[in-house]
Formats: sequence, C-alpha cells, structure tokens
Amino acid sequence: KEGKKMNKDKLILKNGAEIELEAGAILGALQVVSADRAAMLATWELLIPDNLSQVQIKNGAGLTVGTYTDLVLASETSVLASDGTVLTTYSLRPKTDVERLTERVEVVEDGQQVQDGAINDVATLAGALAEQTGGTL
Repeated sequence: KEGKKMNKDKLILKNGAEIELEAGAILGALQVVSADRAAMLATWELLIPDNLSQVQIKNGAGLTVGTYTDLVLASETSVLASDGTVLTTYSLRPKTDVERLTERVEVVEDGQQVQDGAINDVATLAGALAEQTGGTL
C-alpha cells in the first residue's frame, strides 16, 4: 500500500479553503487529522461564520456529496496522539430559525444606526449653513 494514497473526502469552505476529512464523515462529526497543534488551530480558525455560510463536501473522487448554507460550528473536540498529530472532531449544524432571525434584526438595526447618523449629519450641516447665511436657507 505504500505510495498509494487514498483520496480523502474534503470540506470546502466559502473562501475556497479545502480541509481533508477522515472516512465516514458526517456534518455533526467531521474528523480532521492535523500534523500538530498549530495546524489544528489553523484549520479551526478557518471555521468562521462567513466561511461556513456556504460549504460543500466532496468525496475522494471529487464529486459533491453535500452542499450546505448557514452552518454553525457547534463544538470541537481534539485528541493529541502519541506521535504529535491531533485528531479533531468538528460538529457543524445548520443555523436555527432564531439565529437567522437574530441576524436579520441586527442587520436592520445596523442599517437604522447608519440612517440615524446620516440624518444627524444632514441636520448638523443644515444648522451650519443656516448660521452662515444668517438663519435663512
């Protein structure tokens, strides 16, 4: 078997990063072997909300076997092997309706703050112009 490497399943993130998965991976228990702790942390740092907003799983033959949107990293568990490699199980799940709704509310609130700031800027500018023109616009 030496020299003959089996192609592994891959998790492909929105930013194009590919993470090799161990066999039998399911969304709630994706197993990744890292060469060391630093490599494990580098992989973990890729699992940010934006990268998890659009995810594919491809099998060893390169065929897409799963496409997901709006995932959340629910947990991760790592085990350090005697050879220094790290086996990490990442548990991903779809966002709940409450999480999606909360995000929409935050976007609306952020938009409202921008709008309020713009209105204040216009009022300030109008006041400054009125002072310069002797109170008439």
